[in-house]
Amino acid sequence: MTTQQPTKWRRLRACPACDMVSAIPVLRPGQHANCPRCGHVLARRYLHPVQRSIALAASALITLLMAVAFPFISVDAGGLDNQIELPQTASTLLQSHQPVVAFIVACTAIVLPGLYLVGVIAMQANVLRTVPKAYSDVIARLFSQLHPWMMADVFMVAALISLVKLTGMADVQLGASFWAYCVFALLLLMTTRSVDIDWLWYRLAGEPETPEDIRCGMNAAAQQVTGCATCGLINHLSAHHPSNCVRCGSVLHARKPHSLQFTWALLLTAMILYIPANAYPMMITTSLGQSHAATIIGGMLELWQHGSQPIAAVIFVASVLVPILKMLVLILLSWLVKHPGPLSALQKTRLYHLTEFVGRWSMVDVFVVAIMVALIQSGNLMSVLPGPAALAFCAVVITTMLAAMAFDPRLLWDTQGKQHD
Repeated sequence: MTTQQPTKWRRLRACPACDMVSAIPVLRPGQHANCPRCGHVLARRYLHPVQRSIALAASALITLLMAVAFPFISVDAGGLDNQIELPQTASTLLQSHQPVVAFIVACTAIVLPGLYLVGVIAMQANVLRTVPKAYSDVIARLFSQLHPWMMADVFMVAALISLVKLTGMADVQLGASFWAYCVFALLLLMTTRSVDIDWLWYRLAGEPETPEDIRCGMNAAAQQVTGCATCGLINHLSAHHPSNCVRCGSVLHARKPHSLQFTWALLLTAMILYIPANAYPMMITTSLGQSHAATIIGGMLELWQHGSQPIAAVIFVASVLVPILKMLVLILLSWLVKHPGPLSALQKTRLYHLTEFVGRWSMVDVFVVAIMVALIQSGNLMSVLPGPAALAFCAVVITTMLAAMAFDPRLLWDTQGKQHD
């Protein structure tokens, strides 16, 4: 819901999506404040936010430890059985001479979510103990950076796709770790949604008095102010030397420095990497001494021919359609910054947020390879190895995500900033 403005405002915020200055009223638990122009959520409030976050984070951390400690999946193919634990999805890739892919799988599925949960517990505990400055500000700075790279939900979808692939090859048994990781992915999502960064920074460092000359309903840049990318506080910008946020100390910029240049460079890199990612094999399967290499498209067609049309459709959307559309949309938005077209600024902003949301789901094919490689290891009788496309495709996903992060959606409103859609 969008709350109504009371007579006395607590704080002002510049929307990170469209740069319009808005007043955040006093929010009750369960309410949230949206930007009146683009709808971006500026703040949320929860009942007992500290206790809620600690409970969810602690529960998620316990289920993650269970997922790491117990068997994940076991297979039995004609008497050749194998059982893996969750960390083996990364360690087997390392043994298969794919250290970069192994590192990315381990970080996105296990390490970064674990660090995030520990950080949530430590920071919220400091708030309870009224010692908020005990490294909590450092942890809070990392929160927004970690969110896109925690991919437990994507990993679970990949695990389900792997199970469908394996049902025609072997008997599959799901271990306790599998179910623990399912619960962990859900609890991690609930934990991230329970953390209100705006409220946390208020508890960590208070709320300095907002300058009286700042007006709501106008772009922050037009008033020589900007919202801090870390804590959200509105600060005046200096025309002669770099400015720092008076609350958290972060360096301030009216717009992301060299946003379009970085976006174009990363998109060009992604387009170049997309060629080997699709031309080379993603996975190499050996059965009774016969090797079969499958590209992304080839693997999708095999699933379709074997009657797994829904899974083939998921692979096509996540691994083929999403990367292409994401690159095309970012190219279009970068061009529209300089050449406004028929789309409104609000429509362009929604397109940008869509690319942000779907981009990480392309990692599903990389996770499928990691799980299959770990499970099917019986020498020449039956084994699965990662192909050279695994690293290239992983790089495509990461560079497109970085390109979306480098793009500044406020540039879209600088051209059409006076349109109220």
